[in-house]
Amino acid sequence: MRTVHEVSRLTGVSIRTLQYYDRIGLLRPAGHTRSGYRLYDDAALEKLQQILLFRELEFSLKDIRAILESPDFDRGRALEQQITLLTLKKEHLENLIDLARGIKAIGVDTMDFTAFDTKKIDEYAEQAKASWGNTAAYREFEEKAKGRTPEEEKSLSVQMMEVFAQLGRLSGEAPDSPGAQELVKKLQDFITEHFYTCTDEILSGLGKMYAGGGDFTKNIDAAGGEGTAAFAHAAIRAYCRKRGVE
Repeated sequence: MRTVHEVSRLTGVSIRTLQYYDRIGLLRPAGHTRSGYRLYDDAALEKLQQILLFRELEFSLKDIRAILESPDFDRGRALEQQITLLTLKKEHLENLIDLARGIKAIGVDTMDFTAFDTKKIDEYAEQAKASWGNTAAYREFEEKAKGRTPEEEKSLSVQMMEVFAQLGRLSGEAPDSPGAQELVKKLQDFITEHFYTCTDEILSGLGKMYAGGGDFTKNIDAAGGEGTAAFAHAAIRAYCRKRGVE
């Protein structure tokens, strides 16, 4: 775990910015010291890398949050989009450098402004943003999140982690035990009420994501103890199989 001061020194992101990211629900700390200072684990730092990459590509904080919280967020897919956009930006900068060198060497010969054209970058960026928002689940998520305060968002996050904490306390039981299955239903209903309609198919996909490593796995295990994410996945899989979904 790193303190907010250590994260600021490591990443170059100011403490004030990290505090702001926490307030708007973009990057939550993994915990706090007894004195109330924010603490960040590796999962939080991985998420910060994603945020900073999107910021380099001039995505708004609103767009970044929507992408990272999208029910179908795929880190690998996001990285591919980031690589493509960064490559386009690199080509754009190389064209500008070539133009500047040409002007320095021979002066302004023709009024060629093609090197300044960012249309290709802008179009791909818009496509990347749109690709995360073209599902019904995402649109419903965005509508339900509209107008919620950061405090309300934080409260919902705490309530959802409490469901995982309860699952963690049952991890010694079979995943298809009545208690575990009741909590899976509670989780599905909570997501539907506050975020988007959590169909059995979406729930099945979420279960795989919970146990797939990264932020979700670490945060769930932090809430319910090591192995909670894997148990949640197994319980969700048992629940969905009973309802005809693999």
